[in-house]
This record gives sequence, C-alpha cells and structure tokens, in this order.
Amino acid sequence: MGPVRLALLAVVALAAAGEAVYIPYNTSAGVVAGKLNVHVVPHTHDDVGWLKTVDQYYVGSNNSIQGACVQNVLDSLIPALLKDENRKFIYVEQAFFQRWWRNQNDMIKDTVKGLISSGRLELINGGMCMHDEATVHYIDMIDQTTLGHKFIKEEFGQIPRIGWQIDPFGHSAVQAYLLGAEVGFDAFYFFRIDYQDRDTRKETKELEVVWRGSKSFGSSADIFAGIFPKNYEPPPGDFYFEVDDDSPVVQDDPLLFDYNVEERVNDFVAAALAQANITRTNHIMFTMGTDFKYQYAESWFRNMDKLIHYVNKDGRINALYSTPSIYTDAKYAANEQWPLKTNDFFPYADNPNAYWTGYFTSRPALKRYVRMMSGYYLAARQLEFFKGKSKSGPTTDYLGDALALAQHHDAVTGTEKQHVANDYAKRLSIGYTRAQELVSTSLACLTELGSKSHCSSPTTKFSQCLLLNITYCPPSQTDFSKGKSLVVLVYNSLGWKREDVLRVPVFSDSIVVHDSEGREVESQLLPIASASLNIRDKHVKAYLGTSPGAKPKFWLAFPVSVPPLGFNTYFVSSMKKSASVSSKSTIYSSQGSENSNLQVGQGNLKLQYNAAGAFSLYSDSRTLIEANFEQKYKYYIGQDGNGSDPQASGAYIFRPNGTVPIKTDSQVPLTVLRGPIVDEVHQQINSWIYQITRVYKGKDYVETEFIVGPVPTDDGNGKEVAAEIVSNMATNKTFYTDSSGRDFIKRIRDYRSEWKIEVHQPIAGNYYPVNLGIYVEDGNKELSVLVDRSIGGSSIKDGQIELMLHRRLLHDDGRGVAEALNETVCLDNQCEGLIIEGKYYLKIDPQGEGSRWRRTFGQEIYSPLLLAFSEQDGGNWANSHIPKFSAMDPTYSLPDSVALLTLQMEVFFFGLLIYTRLESTRIFQLWQVSTSREYSQTRRLARSLRQAYLQTKSVQPWRRSA
Repeated sequence: MGPVRLALLAVVALAAAGEAVYIPYNTSAGVVAGKLNVHVVPHTHDDVGWLKTVDQYYVGSNNSIQGACVQNVLDSLIPALLKDENRKFIYVEQAFFQRWWRNQNDMIKDTVKGLISSGRLELINGGMCMHDEATVHYIDMIDQTTLGHKFIKEEFGQIPRIGWQIDPFGHSAVQAYLLGAEVGFDAFYFFRIDYQDRDTRKETKELEVVWRGSKSFGSSADIFAGIFPKNYEPPPGDFYFEVDDDSPVVQDDPLLFDYNVEERVNDFVAAALAQANITRTNHIMFTMGTDFKYQYAESWFRNMDKLIHYVNKDGRINALYSTPSIYTDAKYAANEQWPLKTNDFFPYADNPNAYWTGYFTSRPALKRYVRMMSGYYLAARQLEFFKGKSKSGPTTDYLGDALALAQHHDAVTGTEKQHVANDYAKRLSIGYTRAQELVSTSLACLTELGSKSHCSSPTTKFSQCLLLNITYCPPSQTDFSKGKSLVVLVYNSLGWKREDVLRVPVFSDSIVVHDSEGREVESQLLPIASASLNIRDKHVKAYLGTSPGAKPKFWLAFPVSVPPLGFNTYFVSSMKKSASVSSKSTIYSSQGSENSNLQVGQGNLKLQYNAAGAFSLYSDSRTLIEANFEQKYKYYIGQDGNGSDPQASGAYIFRPNGTVPIKTDSQVPLTVLRGPIVDEVHQQINSWIYQITRVYKGKDYVETEFIVGPVPTDDGNGKEVAAEIVSNMATNKTFYTDSSGRDFIKRIRDYRSEWKIEVHQPIAGNYYPVNLGIYVEDGNKELSVLVDRSIGGSSIKDGQIELMLHRRLLHDDGRGVAEALNETVCLDNQCEGLIIEGKYYLKIDPQGEGSRWRRTFGQEIYSPLLLAFSEQDGGNWANSHIPKFSAMDPTYSLPDSVALLTLQMEVFFFGLLIYTRLESTRIFQLWQVSTSREYSQTRRLARSLRQAYLQTKSVQPWRRSA
C-alpha cells in the first residue's frame, strides 16, 4: 500500500474519531442514595507459600513454577496510590508486608503511614497469613493473628476492622465468633462454601448474613458475614488488568484503534445489575484483584479510574473506590434485616464429585509437627517469661514466626508442593532449635540454687528429645552402671496439677526411679516393639544424617505428678538386681488360646479380646459402662480421574473409588505386655500397619498407637487409610466434631440444616475436620475419640466412628498444586512411602458426662508435659538445685475447666476458657503490663486470674431475621 493511501486512511480515522484531549478522570464519587452503588475494592491475594516458598514468592524467584513477586506488588502500589487521592487498596498478609516494611527508608515509611491513616491503604484481616480454618487449632489462630495485629498497632496505631478469609477451603464457627467478633472485627468476608449452598443463597438473597458462631456467646458475638457470589476475583466480563492479562483494557483515546468505552461500560453495568439481583440493599462489592496481582499496580488503577469515570458519566449506576470497611458501614446504614447463620461452612465442595475433605488429613506428619511445635511454643513462652527475655540470647520469636506461616491455608493443610512443605518444616526445625536453647537455659536458671532472674550463664545443661515418638532419645541412653543417674525434669504448662505416665527408652533392665523427695517410684520396663525400632533406624538417619547408634531395649514407664505452671524432677539410676528395680512386663501371646477370651487393664477399666484376637468388649466398673465394639482398618481407593468425570482424589479432594477392608493377619498372634503401670496389646494388622493398645493404671481411657506405612501402591492405586471404631450404638445418623479445637458441632449424615443437599459423594461429603475429637451418643452413653493432630473424620454408619490416618495418592486433583500427594522418605538413595506414627484416645461415658474428659484431656494432649534431661554424676541434686517449682500460689490450682493460653513478657494476655457441659466456651481476658521480671510477680498469677472479668465489647446491633 502506497504512502498516499496510508495518509488518506489516517485522515478518515481522525475525522471520524475527533481530536484527542487530556481527560481528568473523576474518581471522587462516594455513596449516592437511590442508586446502585458498586464498591470497587482493589486487592491482591498473596499466599505465604503454595507452589513456591514464602521467600520465593516475595522476591520473585523460581518463576518457572509461577510468575509471582510480592515485592513488586508493594513497590508499585505506593506510587500508584499517590497519583490519585481517591484510589484505595487493601492488603492482608503481614508475613509479606513486614518483609517489605523492614527494607524501606524513612521517607517511604512516612508516606505509607499517611496512606494508612487516611484510609487509602487499609490493612485488613491483619494476621501473618490468611490462616486455614479446618486443620488449625484455635490457639494457633490466636497466636498468628496476634503477631500481625501487634505489628499494625505498634507501627500504625490501628487495629484491623475486617476479617478477610477469602481463600480457605470452608469456614469454621470459631473463626466467626473468636477470630471475628471477639477480635473486634465489624464484618467477615469470604468465598468458599459448598456450590449447592451458594446456589440456594443466590436464589434467596442470603449471601450476606449475620453469623452466630457460638451458642454460649449468643448474639453478643454476632458478626456480619459476606459470601462472594462467584469467587474473589473481578466480576464476569473480563476485568483483569495485569499487564499480561487477556482482558480488554478500557481504550478511550479516539486517536487509537479499538476505542471501547461504551462496550466496557455496558459490561461493567451488566455485571453490577446481575450481582444486585442476588444481593440485599443497593450496595454491592466488586473484588478487583486475585492471586499475586498488582505487580504493576498502575496498570490496574489506570483502567479502574476510567471505569469509575465513564460508568458514573453513564449514570445508570454509581461506582466508587472503596474498601470492605466502607462497604460494611454502608450495609449497616441501610438498616436491612439480615438472615441468621449458625454452625459453620463445612464441608466444602465446588462440584458434585469434588469435596475438599481430603486435605483434612493430607501430609499427616507435617500436621503432627505443627501441633507438637504449637504446644512447645506455648510452654517455651512461659519459661521465657520466668527467665526474662534477652535481646542477645535465644528467644521464641523465630518459632512463633515459623508457626504463624505454618497456619497458612496451603501449609498445615498439606495442599502445597513438596518443596514448599519441606520449607515449612525447615523453618519449624530452626525455630525449635532456637527455642530449645531458650527452654534449656530457662530451666537451668529456675533449678539452680542462688540463680537470679537475669541468669544468663547457668552451669546445668539440659537436653530434650524431639524424636521421642520414634524411640530416639540420646540423653536416656546413659550408662547407669558407672554411678551416673539420669535427671528427668518434667514441666507442666497448664494451670492445674497433672498426673501422667512418662515413657523413655533405656538399655538397662536394672533401673530404679526416685522422685524429687528421694522416694522410690513404681516403674515398669516394656520391651520395645521391632516396628518402633525399624522406624527409629530409618528415620533418625534420614532426618539427622547420622546413625542412631545402639538400639535401646526397653521403654521405662513411671508415673509423675507435676504442679501447675511448674516442674518436678525425677531420677533414673542403676540398681542391683537383688534390690528393688523396675518391674519387667510379663509377656503373653494369644497363640494357642483360641478357646478363651483375653482381658487386659487394671483398675476400673477393662478391655476384652475375643478368641480371634479382636477387641470386643469395653467395661468400666466405676461408671457401670459396658459396650461391645471393634477396632478395624480399611482403605479407600483414590479415584484416578480416568472415568467419565476426570476428578481425581488428591491433596485437596477426597474422592473414593471403592472401600477395601484390611483384614488382620490371623497368623500373627497378639502380644500382651502386663505390668504395674500399663498393659499393652500389640497387633500386627498387616505388613504395613502395626497397632499398640494401652490401658494405664488409674486412667479411664484407652490409648491406641498406630504405625501406618509405607502404604503400598504397586497395584497402581492410591490409598487413603482409615481406622474404624465400630459399636452397636443407635446413633441416628448423628455425630459431633469439634470446631478448631473448641465448640463441638452436631453433624447429621447427608443433611444440612440450612439447605437441601443433593448427595453425590456419601462418604467424602460426610467428612469433617477433627482437631480435638469426635463423638457419638445414643441416649445412654457417649463414645468419644480424641486425636493428636488434625485429621478428617466421620460416622459413615450408625454406631461407627472413623478417622482417616494417612493418604498416599498417585494423581493430582486439578486444583493447582500439580503434584500427586505421594510423600516419601529417602535414605541412601532409596525412597519409600512415608510412615506415620500417631495416637488416638478413646473413652465411653454415661450420657452427658463425656465433655469434662474431652475438654481437660484434650487440653493435655495439646500441651503435653515438656521433658528435659540432664546427668548427675554422684552428689545430691537437691543440694545444688531446686527440684520442684510452681509459678502458682501453692494453695491454688486452676480448675480443670480453665486453661491458660498465653503468658509472655511485657504485655501479656491471659485467655481463660470456661467449658460447659454443652462444650461451649467463654473467654476471659486480662491485660497487664509487666515492669519487673521477678518470680514473685508470677506467683501472684493465681490471684490475678481470680480477679479477671469478662470484657465484652460493644458490637453493632445488626438486625436479624428469624
């Protein structure tokens, strides 16, 4: 085409379009009465680890996996906000924001403070991460939220107003009332609820509700909750404005081709009217952003400026830059009546065959590690308080930060890539190492006579045994024959006295135990099972890189009594065999006794096994409870995605393709160990499942230890392994599961109280998260099971409880992680499936009497006794050390219905949980500023606690429809 022809075309184009001029976009609109107001909320959702590690996401490395750089988001956001005083933005994840903040100069910090104080940049939710709500414990939810809110308060003098849990896979009642209303939030916004529930709510305009998450708090903890109609992304109509997005930009320059203002305005108005048709009041919210967006923020704001300007010129609706706080205030001012929501939003499904209930169990080893570190962190902060926090010495800070990251909804959930899971575990390990040093020093300071509160260089050396669960504890491998003795210091982080049984691995069979007053303590030696030793040999070398050394021969079990918020000391030493030594367990095999039943247990509780070696009868002479039931195992075959519906079972999704009962190997007899402290029944269920059932003297519950794995996959099938407790109780489809370790919520199979469910997945669709426990009842008795980590659980048949213990799958479920959930452990260049060791606890009570045990013992599971070991070579420990200590008034112990949540230096928070028979809770709060680190202050703790009163905050009186 020649130059004359080109010139002619240009003249025609200019004549048609008119002359281009500078356009001052008017973005100053506020709420307009009588019009549909569209609140445009710019945001980004930044996972603190998922496909990349948290640090990789921040700096923008490893982009071959995902192009994401949070540093770019925050760097480009500030100048973009400064270009127009009407622009607004919300930011959530403090783990990223704090990384960015500490690298900014004073000028940038002052600018950001101005943006925040003016409301143009709002920090909402405010935790270090957007935590999960299914597999997290409420104490961890509090801790990670506290870390973020503390920073925001100290740096900016503000407290977040809004809960913004837009991506977790289902939502808990505890989040609504404890981490919502009780935190001080005015509203709570989220996205993921069951697709059938969402469709129903759209029809009835009930996507926005008043959520009452707690029966005991009632209306005092109501919170306004908004559920997004589709997702947390921009509305339908292609409104994505990242520089590499495919959506059409708003092109308003008449000198350029593809001028599309009218088209873009029409698309925006159409989306607004569609959303208004399912929303009450004349206010709707458009979430303008999604995962890791605004890496070049100006690209988004430029287009939103134009949309607001031209939409408002069009006049059909009113668009404004907004935040969830502004939106909430507008909703409140509308004086609308809102539907009432109770209970929670579990389970979550996004289509008929995709229930996100597999992640309740995914990565069970990581889940257990997080739970162990959480309980350890609680105890370590107490000891840090007693000693006094040092700026130069070890602290609990790193562990607190690592635990905060681990609560993310793609961390403890087990829904991250393997290298990211490894990163979370690495951070926890580093945090534990630093906290362990602090704990050891603090205990040494507390025990040494003459030590002062600012003790920095104690001479006593304490060590700890993190791998005690796999029979590895180097301190207890002391050679007692040379006159040495093992000092076992037992710390109790709870506010009430505890009686428990300790177990440590030892070599010698000539051992005696004494308490802190020199009295001999009854003890028992139990041979260590080969299954436990096999785990020890493989995993110690795999984790530590060194051989574990000689194998211990016995578990030494002995009872301990520990004061509240304090410690007691025990001594393990050698004794001639002719003297009084630990009792060896008598060993009994069921082989050859086919015609007789076997009974184990001491005291009131007895367990009976039938002639086939199956657990058949539970009897408690104190409560007169007698019940028949069995313990079984089975596995679900994971759907491979090759059917008519390609949905596979994976890290998120539980989609079983058949159930296979696991039959106990009848050729392997039961092994029974009896003694004065504990009776044990060992069962080799099959080649990859081993079970130990324990009944302790004086205890009224059953402890079951399981070792599962490596789960075989040589048949080409992924497997999801579950334990079953089967009784003849008539439970009428009803069971109860805890909500994040707090209130128990009633569940009914194939039923939802607020909408009619169409059942497509009768197993996966009836699974619920279990953090504390699960129970069933029949009007006469309650069967309760408590767990040592978060797992999935259900009652698929009447009288039955099942717990999913392990998952090993061969296919990805298509929800973004792009990896099969196939965890392995590698040693000497050979890898095999992950082995899981864990425990669950079982008890049967008369109807209405189980809540006390579930609450008190559940707290003890979360906060196990902390063990520290030292060595005594002759001499008398009591001459140079304090063998027993309590921070509580010696005449007082908190009742077992009250739990002390947090005790730490400077400003500290005491959370007291009052548990009622109905499983509901109350929180008491006391804020106190500590200016002295003397131990005498901590001894006044009990008196302070008794003076605490409930601090109720004023809440907005949202109008509720019945």
